[in-house]
Amino acid sequence: MPEITESELKKHIDRSSFSNLYFLYGEEKYLVGHYARKLIEKAKGTAFEDFNFQRFDGGSVGIDEIAAAVEALPFLAEQKCVAVADLNVEGLRANELNKLDELIETIPSTTVLVIYLPTVAIDVKKDKKWKKFFASAGRIGCTVSFARRSNPELEKLLCSGAQKQGCELSRTSAGRIIAYSGNDLQTLLNELEKLCSFVGNGEITVSVIDRLVVKNLEARVYDLSKAVLAGEYDKAYGILDLLFYQNEEPVSVLAVLSSAYIDMYRVRTAVQSGYSVTEPAKHFDYARKEFRLTNAERDAKRLSTAMLRESLKTLLAVDTALKSARGDRRITMEKLIAQLLLIAEKERTA
Repeated sequence: MPEITESELKKHIDRSSFSNLYFLYGEEKYLVGHYARKLIEKAKGTAFEDFNFQRFDGGSVGIDEIAAAVEALPFLAEQKCVAVADLNVEGLRANELNKLDELIETIPSTTVLVIYLPTVAIDVKKDKKWKKFFASAGRIGCTVSFARRSNPELEKLLCSGAQKQGCELSRTSAGRIIAYSGNDLQTLLNELEKLCSFVGNGEITVSVIDRLVVKNLEARVYDLSKAVLAGEYDKAYGILDLLFYQNEEPVSVLAVLSSAYIDMYRVRTAVQSGYSVTEPAKHFDYARKEFRLTNAERDAKRLSTAMLRESLKTLLAVDTALKSARGDRRITMEKLIAQLLLIAEKERTA
């Protein structure tokens, strides 16, 4: 059976019309876990759970043990369920892979085998072992991929979630939460729960969001880049100090900061060449991150290509210095901010 959609999986669960194999994976780990729980709960039934339901940690169990559970008949029930979380296919040896392939091909009609990845990230197109497993799973059962939700979808979900808890949240304010916390659904739902608990009922205002929502690394470093470009020395060093206080890795901070400048450079060169702001998305990975290009256009409006090139050269030099472990990493980052501030200052006074 080919890959099915989330809505099709819902129908399988609602109708208790199950395939013998399900493989749930994807970037959105909250949804992987959510649907795995719903699927398992419905498939295992309520009769003699100790006999008709087995759960395994795929990182520590052998294929033989999984096979024994899958092949066992249900006890006084029409079917049984076997669930395997985070199956370590990439770590399996050739003979174990062959056993897994044989197991998939011979799943009894009385067993629903659910293999899901609530923490493990994979690339079914590039990882050879996963590619083989994926082909077998798709041929015998159902595979379901859970991609990140788009920003409009997340905004709608947050507004709906707030309403269910007796609060009001505008689409603009929901977008602000996403800008601060990123697009991980579990993180966003945690932040919404916190905001609703604080407000009780009524409107979740921008000021409440600014006070309570925890900014992720990308959002904080984006604020850092804006402070640098605006020549706000105290704010820039204040953000850098906070990042060190929160034990963020300098290499990670530099990577995000470099991405902000690269986005601006790509947009600038695209526009100068007569293309649209979204042209870089055709050549680089901006899937579900197109907003970065529109942000970059706004931030780079008054910046020259020469200034962005000089900034990128500086970022590259610091990247080399950090990765070669030359000197104090904090001092290296503080010098970088000073250099970027000077470059931005020259641009404003030119």
